[in-house]
Amino acid sequence: MLGVEGNVHFVGVAGTGMSALAQMSAFKGERVSGSDRLSESREFSDSRTRLERLGVKIFPQDGSGIDASTRRVVASTAIESDNRDLARARELGIPVVHRADELAALAAGYRTVAVGGTSGKSTVTAMIFHILETAGRSPSLVSGANLISLRRRGWLGNACKGNSDLLVIEADESDGTLTRYRPFLGVLLNLSKDHKEPAELEKLFGLFKERSGRFTVNADAAGLSRFQDGGPSFGFESGRLRGADLELGAGFCRFRVDGVRFELPLSGRHNADNALAAAAACLELELPLADSARALSSYEGVSRRFERLGVGRGVEVIDDFAHNPDKVKAAIAAARLRCRRILAVFQLHGFSPARFLRPELTQAFAESLAPEDILWLPEIYYAGGTAAKDISARDYAESLQALGKDARFSPQREDIVAEVAAEARSGDLVLVMGARDPSLSAFARRILEGLASPAQMRPKSS
Repeated sequence: MLGVEGNVHFVGVAGTGMSALAQMSAFKGERVSGSDRLSESREFSDSRTRLERLGVKIFPQDGSGIDASTRRVVASTAIESDNRDLARARELGIPVVHRADELAALAAGYRTVAVGGTSGKSTVTAMIFHILETAGRSPSLVSGANLISLRRRGWLGNACKGNSDLLVIEADESDGTLTRYRPFLGVLLNLSKDHKEPAELEKLFGLFKERSGRFTVNADAAGLSRFQDGGPSFGFESGRLRGADLELGAGFCRFRVDGVRFELPLSGRHNADNALAAAAACLELELPLADSARALSSYEGVSRRFERLGVGRGVEVIDDFAHNPDKVKAAIAAARLRCRRILAVFQLHGFSPARFLRPELTQAFAESLAPEDILWLPEIYYAGGTAAKDISARDYAESLQALGKDARFSPQREDIVAEVAAEARSGDLVLVMGARDPSLSAFARRILEGLASPAQMRPKSS
């Protein structure tokens, strides 16, 4: 049981999953602290302010945030065993709880809707929450991305405490922990190689379904036929809940479901799929399709999910979290609806993922990039740890060049700002993609600033 006595300390509180749980503990009245290696960084300053506003005390990741009054320490698989906070907890005999177990304990007190799949979880989670909130159901939320609507209220954006028994969460497959939840409703979006091989993911998603009270699945997604079993499903090509009359344009997607017209202020086929999934989930919660359509017409999106930063010299700049092959293809397809030429920047997130996904990511770019498009590849983002640095973004660039693509390796990421400004012309779109690196959004904004003042931007000498 989670209680209100004693301090709860979250290791890696700058991460979206951890910061969401820290906020939920604060919302419940628990005394909360957190640490992060980025605790004093410029990138974390805004999030730090928003967390501290809720009473979350932030410490360096040096063990100083843990003492005899600490009730439990929460950490994720990403935190290495020699972390000084974890060492301090062991010295004092303080229990260390995995992030997934903390979330599972929280979810057990609600009628929980858990969204699983290798792509689209954050968006569908946000859409379900928005539909339920707009309909007056007062849900709670634990998400892996910040909702723009919640940020406008002054919150961090990835957590909210409602007044009902409904909770909407992401069920993360990256570390296999989605099998620890027992949701009232499980939603499965898709299955493709990302953090794990498809065969391993299929087993995890099978356990996810077994532990869900109700379950709905995307009938159009490859590899998910075994999860349908005649139960609730959705899709544009097949499924019990069927979308039709799909229209895609620059800044919108439209479709109909059982005569109800949906129109969202979002680009991309993947967002039509996401919206249909959210409507299907809410239908399982006995919310009419008309209510979902009405709510989604005002959906504002989440940070770094095809987030429009602005326009400079007629060139639009988009910031996106895309990091696996399907997400890359979806982001580029959505961008194609809005421009003549794409100037893409893709930053790989970690040496192990770069090695694991190299064939699939190379193919995704080879299939998606048009002859006039340009792709910049800065060096792989290194988040620390003991990863073998035996692969480089240069390897990706050379593979794509051999396939006839204009792919450019840029070892100094800041050089890209001036290079994009020099290349860009009115009608182009700059698409910045990548995960994990908290400085990517600021980098994308510097590209926008460089477009506005190209004469002031010069490449650094190498």
